[in-house]
Amino acid sequence: MKTKTAMITIAGRPNVGKSTLTNHLVGEKIAIVSNKPQTTRNRICGILTREDTQFVFVDTPGYHRARTKLGDYMVNVARESIADVDLTILVVEPIASIGPQEEGLIEKIQGSKCPAILAINKIDTVEKEKLLEVIDVYSKAAHFDAIIPISAKTGDGVEALLDICEKYAIESPFLFPEDTTTDQPERQVMAEIIREKLLWCLDKEIPHGTAVEITTFSERDNGIIDIDATIFCEKASHKGIIIGKHGAMLKKISSMARTDCERFMGTKVYLTTWVKVKENWRDSDFLVRNFGYRE
Repeated sequence: MKTKTAMITIAGRPNVGKSTLTNHLVGEKIAIVSNKPQTTRNRICGILTREDTQFVFVDTPGYHRARTKLGDYMVNVARESIADVDLTILVVEPIASIGPQEEGLIEKIQGSKCPAILAINKIDTVEKEKLLEVIDVYSKAAHFDAIIPISAKTGDGVEALLDICEKYAIESPFLFPEDTTTDQPERQVMAEIIREKLLWCLDKEIPHGTAVEITTFSERDNGIIDIDATIFCEKASHKGIIIGKHGAMLKKISSMARTDCERFMGTKVYLTTWVKVKENWRDSDFLVRNFGYRE
């Protein structure tokens, strides 16, 4: 059987729904999501194999104005992920004006000569007349091979988007085994799950200043997995908030994370978490790289 592959970058501003879309396309949660911007930090591949075609969706950090070394890394990942792919999906909100983030991404897409389609997300939040205005604005601003209204949250339009993506697949051996859904190592997935719960449970700037390192990941003979994780934050006051009164907040975060870890691994997980302070780690090239954020 001849096989085909399509390498597809999903780009857009922070909090536009790229990770939710990636999860929906793959059919499994492989990218963390939250209601806070700049949730995704690394480039994550979601893999879907259907019959003779393998789709590799590259979920990227939101394109934004960087203010830290970590931010610089995230923007560079988003920018460079547009090069050398078969297709770029630019995900935008249903707003009839083009922001500076979208302008920057459109410029990068046009410079790469990469085919692009526009996915207008969150269509469940606007009237149809407003949607037509958005389509008109983007149609005049740049050439897109297709413009697809979708809701990554409900799945509306996602199948139509996938059908269009298939047109860009080229004859090639599969890049990953057929049952693979992500290129992330299991340790990295576990760390990201914990960080997602920090984003959900903590307010304001605190969760953005956290990083998670898996220090132990081992499997027993009976299949149970033991995980030790260290949560790093930037201030001693933040450590107290993460731990909470009598350890209540850390227990809540750990319990939520353990449930998702077990769902992903398909087995019982024992999760132990600690919290340590690394002041201003986001502005340290060494620490940013040390926590796994490498070009």
